[in-house]
Amino acid sequence: MSQKYCFHKYLHYYPQAFLVATSAVIAIAIPSFLNLQGSQLMAQTVATQNLEAAGLYQQGVVRYGRGDFQGGEMLLRQALQIDPNLAAARTYLGNIMLRQNRLDGAIQEYAEAVRIDPNFAEGYFNLGLGLYKQGQREAAVTAYRQALVVNPTMTAAHYNMGLALYEMGELGDAIASYQRGINLDSSNANAFYNLGIALQKQGQTQEAMNAYRQTLQIEPSNIAAYNNLAGLMVSQGQTTNAIAIYQEAIRKVPNNPDAYYNLGMTWYNQGEYKKASSAFKRAQKQYREAGSYELAEKMTGLIQQTAQGRSNPPTTTQLPTPAETSTENTQNNETTPSSEATVNNEHNSNNPNTVFEFGQPIPGALENVDNGSAAPTEPQPASLDK
Repeated sequence: MSQKYCFHKYLHYYPQAFLVATSAVIAIAIPSFLNLQGSQLMAQTVATQNLEAAGLYQQGVVRYGRGDFQGGEMLLRQALQIDPNLAAARTYLGNIMLRQNRLDGAIQEYAEAVRIDPNFAEGYFNLGLGLYKQGQREAAVTAYRQALVVNPTMTAAHYNMGLALYEMGELGDAIASYQRGINLDSSNANAFYNLGIALQKQGQTQEAMNAYRQTLQIEPSNIAAYNNLAGLMVSQGQTTNAIAIYQEAIRKVPNNPDAYYNLGMTWYNQGEYKKASSAFKRAQKQYREAGSYELAEKMTGLIQQTAQGRSNPPTTTQLPTPAETSTENTQNNETTPSSEATVNNEHNSNNPNTVFEFGQPIPGALENVDNGSAAPTEPQPASLDK
């Protein structure tokens, strides 16, 4: 008679969310990752009728945790040849494919995992990640919703769903999703930041400012939140407060050319031309040091206009959004500095990077695996590593 062998799957939660950027003519925000710090371990039972399949699965998990995707995939496939209904093995196999950008295969494995185990919340979550990365926003939302049916307290699912809804233009639903996630985890600075972006785009200025303030209480070094908050203050006529916020941002992160640029524009529009010129020069120096030579050259134009045409705002220089130029973002949206702060909300999110890990990966091994989250380059939601 066969014996049923059970072992545990530990879900290591490493969400590295979507980078969301907002920019204003005066307040230009740097894209930032929504990074859910730490890990949560949740023990569940993975059952198989075959001891050999269980052993191969565990070995595959260890290889995966060490970053040996090829070896991990080989062992997981061997386990599935023996027991095709091992849902956790299919989930790990999907994770490997997701990390290697083999999206069709990853989605297929995740879909099979939840077919085998319809109560597998993490499987639905990772399915949502794969669909999101493939550009299927509506399908991703459906998968996240199903994950939440199984586990309503899955914070990352609320967050990722909010990101996808935002990109679909469903601002009200996105805001509600962010807020539900925040109610479950009020320590996530990035959730407050993305909530602020959605509120800002919806025209809820005071609420957006409050969200940015909350972001900064949790993460005082979040430069994007400083820039967005100050930009909204400028738009509300709170120029003195905005200047103080830009200066605080620079104190927190001295190498901050975007804040110097925004501060310079604010000083200029206040008629403080000497201070504006000084800020532009600092921005120019830091852009040049960062290799952003085009932006540095445009600072030269602003400095010249500040010196020569102080009676008129510098409106002829087209300045690409510093957030997009100072990072690896290849978009090249341009804005014209002016005395009126008009808010332009852009929701950028990189590929899903969080995965629920099953098995017992080597501690810390996943942190060194390139999962596409290190360089903010394109829109992206949060992800779960299974």
